[in-house]
Amino acid sequence: MARALPPEKQDPEPELWLSSEGRDLASESYRDASHLEAQPTDSHHDKIELERIHTYRLQQQATVGSARSRTPREYWLPMGAGKPYPPELPHSDDYVVEFEGSDDPMHPQNWPMKRRVTIGALLTFCALVTAYASAVFATASDGAMKEFGFGREVAALGTTLYVLGFSAGPTVWAPASELIGRRWPLLVGMFGFDIFTIATAVAKDTQTVMLTRFFSGFFAASVIALVPASLSDLFNSHHRGIAIAVYTMSVFTGPFTSPFIGGFTAASYLGWRWTLYIPAFVGFFSLILMALFCRETYAPIILVQKAAILRRQTRNWGIHARQAELEIDFRELVTKNLARPFQILFTEPIAFCLTLYMSFIYGIAYAFLQAYPVVFEGTYGMIEGVSGLPFIGLIIGEMSGCAFVLSLQRSYTRKLQANNNIAVPEWRLPPCIVGGIAFAGGLFWFGWTGWTKSIHWMAPTASGVVVGFGLTSIFMQGFNYLLDSYLSFAASAFAANTMMRSMVGSVFPLFTRQMFDNLGIQWAGTLLGCLAVVMIPIPVLFLFFGRRLRRMSRLVPADGIKEA
Repeated sequence: MARALPPEKQDPEPELWLSSEGRDLASESYRDASHLEAQPTDSHHDKIELERIHTYRLQQQATVGSARSRTPREYWLPMGAGKPYPPELPHSDDYVVEFEGSDDPMHPQNWPMKRRVTIGALLTFCALVTAYASAVFATASDGAMKEFGFGREVAALGTTLYVLGFSAGPTVWAPASELIGRRWPLLVGMFGFDIFTIATAVAKDTQTVMLTRFFSGFFAASVIALVPASLSDLFNSHHRGIAIAVYTMSVFTGPFTSPFIGGFTAASYLGWRWTLYIPAFVGFFSLILMALFCRETYAPIILVQKAAILRRQTRNWGIHARQAELEIDFRELVTKNLARPFQILFTEPIAFCLTLYMSFIYGIAYAFLQAYPVVFEGTYGMIEGVSGLPFIGLIIGEMSGCAFVLSLQRSYTRKLQANNNIAVPEWRLPPCIVGGIAFAGGLFWFGWTGWTKSIHWMAPTASGVVVGFGLTSIFMQGFNYLLDSYLSFAASAFAANTMMRSMVGSVFPLFTRQMFDNLGIQWAGTLLGCLAVVMIPIPVLFLFFGRRLRRMSRLVPADGIKEA
């Protein structure tokens, strides 16, 4: 039973009787809670938010091990000193820590906006750095080829193996984040990325280059897979779309800035190795900022921390978070955690089809790293560095796509308010459909304007604006649709998405140059454009049948909330 507090200390300020550690954490969480009191409270909205908080119980039960003890009673260890076993806790649910309603300032979505934006910006910056590093080796390949004597096909492996690391990494990082929280996997992943990127820069042979590129991508995958999940922890439906838009911009702006930044660096006196030193040093800088300013955002782990503080405050050692009831069993760790991304991918039609579409788009993005040099160096005779400048067209298109999606945010917010703040995932899909049409059209444009020098180089460059617009529109709303559909298992859903699209993206650089050389630029562009047209109906089908598919899912616990 809990130790009774002195009568004079039962009601006053909690800080009078907290331990110093508890006082620091609690005061930080509650210090800025006054802004919540000024907001009008909708009783139905409170009910919805409380029900969403209750879904964390399902999330915890399906995350790590089981609440059932692994140790049979006859093998229990003795208490020691001849003590008998104490009685079980009466009404054990009363000892389980929960959030104090929908406005609990300890919940990440109720933190001050300044803190949430700061954390989100730091995480997104880390995603930008790791995405930049994924494509930068393509600009260093000429120097590495001369130094180590390998061919262009082997050079393409420098990009392929890094992106393949993106595919392998989420099998570890996503389960780890649902086991111990987001913060430590992100910090460890960023540190590993920095170390292996420097190892690539100082490599003395081809084997070291390729091996370190893979592990650099493997550790970088923690950022690519977990940042969207962290953003879903921090922002509710009103602001999540904006956060995901910025994240998507970082994921694709990074690879498209590396051809001209890395190209000019490799062509300068610094040489090809500095194309890798630069992202490593920037990565170390971002790691320090993460360690200083980023805190845990995963709600079940925050409840574990809250329970630890309450135990010290009350001296009642029975207080605990539901996560603490679960035991780690290797078999269930594999089946529930490591296998869940595959379970989501291959048993959820929404996740599989949307991930297939996004994988194709992602593959095209990395194919452009090989296709643009074919067009702008081969057809137009541009030199290294200068040939990377047409990627600015893609970046402008991405910004346009981001602006297009964000321009619809006000309309989305009105729908959300009219529906009692209950998000309907299918509201995210119309911009995705528009983006799909633009993306396919841009591929045809690129193929049929970049094949001959008689057409000005600005024509294929301008096609990048349309392609970038479509690419960003599809990815932004695709990410948001996945988040809204699998909110409680966001990390695993994004892990499944990251694994498949990274696997596809890693393959495209291996055959793109050969495809454009053998088919010709115009017919290679036509082939890719036709495949893009075939993919357009996927979001259209989800727009009409997505709700029915979500009702059939076992992994959409929030769907029942939408019916409240």
